[in-house]
Parts: sequence; structure tokens; C-alpha cells
Amino acid sequence: MTRVTVAQVEVSDDHEANRYMVGDAFSAAAAVQADLLVLPEYASGYHRHGVGIEHAEPLDGPFVSMLRALAAEHGTAVLAGTTLPGAEPGPAGGERRGVNAVVAVDASGALAGVYRKVHLYDAFGTRESDRLEPGPADAEPLTLRVGELTFGVITCYDLRFPESARRVVDAGADVLVVPAAWVAGPLKAEHWRTLLAARAIENTVVAIGVGMAGKGVTGRSVLVGPDGVVGLELDERPQYRTVDLDPAELAAVRRANPSLENRRYAVVPR
Repeated sequence: MTRVTVAQVEVSDDHEANRYMVGDAFSAAAAVQADLLVLPEYASGYHRHGVGIEHAEPLDGPFVSMLRALAAEHGTAVLAGTTLPGAEPGPAGGERRGVNAVVAVDASGALAGVYRKVHLYDAFGTRESDRLEPGPADAEPLTLRVGELTFGVITCYDLRFPESARRVVDAGADVLVVPAAWVAGPLKAEHWRTLLAARAIENTVVAIGVGMAGKGVTGRSVLVGPDGVVGLELDERPQYRTVDLDPAELAAVRRANPSLENRRYAVVPR
């Protein structure tokens, strides 16, 4: 059994205040002896009108350093969204952009990996690529082994691209984790829930969408089992919830529905 705490938190553009918030989330996870804490996209700093290089911190900066220290202190692994400095100039040779990233830190405090968001949110009237550069599509998927389960990561808008999830599952993920700041709007909450359910069913994985709370985003964190049953669904308010994941239940669904074995196509990045 692997115990996961979902931290549906409100994030501001005050990085120091966000670090206090993350410390509280670790305390909540430790109080219930969680093995893994999951924070949303942009947990280090967020502004509803856009995130870019001004929010970026390096991997040895205050946010990730704090994650590593708290993970080691509490013996709790963590997946958390942050913004890293980019390497490329912006459109038309503009200023350098940031990178939307999720870091994985294991229970010893070691940085286990980084996922750089591949699909930037250039949709619904927003252009994330003006402020952020995409991660390489052919990068190795980010997975983190916690207990008897392997957790794989995609981020927010990636959820709309089923190939992203399938590639993580091909890398061994039993649980698909989707940190997000899912922008609010007509039908957006319905899309979020439906897409998480689809990714869970088609990949026979547990899908955990961890949404950010606050103005302009939906919250509504959701856990969907590999059989499509919704096991957890939050509203818009900031809150912590903890769930226990049983690898035996996942294995039973995969025996009954061997769709991963039956498929005839592979995912090839372009």
C-alpha cells in the first residue's frame, strides 16, 4: 500500500509565502504518514495572468532546496511544479523564457528527476509559449518509485494529448500524476474530469489530477482508478486529502483488461 497526500493549495506570486505553504503541506502529509506528497503545477510561484522568467528559480534555488530538506526531514517523497530558467530567447529574439517543470524528490531528499512540460498552453485565448519554452518531446519520461508503485508525471495541458500519458505508462508508470493550474472557464472542469478518466481507463492506471485552488483556476483535484471509478473528487477550496493505493487492485484490473498488451501502435515523439 502506498499513501499519497494530495495538496490542493492556493499559490501566489510571493515565493517566500509559497514556501511556508509547502512546509504546511509537508506537515499535513507527515501527520498521516504519507509516502508521497503531490503539489500542483507552479507551486513555487504563480500569477493568473502568466508565469515566465520572473518566476524562475534554478534547481539549487530556494524552492527545490526546501523540498529536498523537507522530504529528508519527514521521510516523504514529493512531486511539485516549479519554474526553471530557460536557455532560449523568446519569440522574435525577445528576453529569455522560463520552463514549466515538475521536480521529483525521493524520501531521502535526493532530486530524482525533472519533467519539463512539453505541450504549452497555447489555447483558449492564452499563449504560454510567449513566456515559457517547451521541454523536449523526446526526453526520458519522469517516473518515481514509491513503495510498490511507480508514479509518472505529465503536466496540465499535456493531459489533452493521450500520447503523453501513454509514453509515461510505457516507461513503467502505474500511477499517472498530473499537477495542474487548470484555468477556469466554460466546460473546463468537465474537460478536466473527463480527460483524467479517459487517461486512467485507456492506460489501466490510477490517474491523479492535482489542481491549484484560487481565483481563475478550477481546483477540483480528482483521483480515478484504472477501472474508471472516481475515488476522490474535491471542490474548488484549498484542502489536503490522503488516499491509499493498493498495487493488488491495479494488477487485478490489468489482468481483466489487458489493453496495454493488446494494442498495435507505439508512441513516437516528433
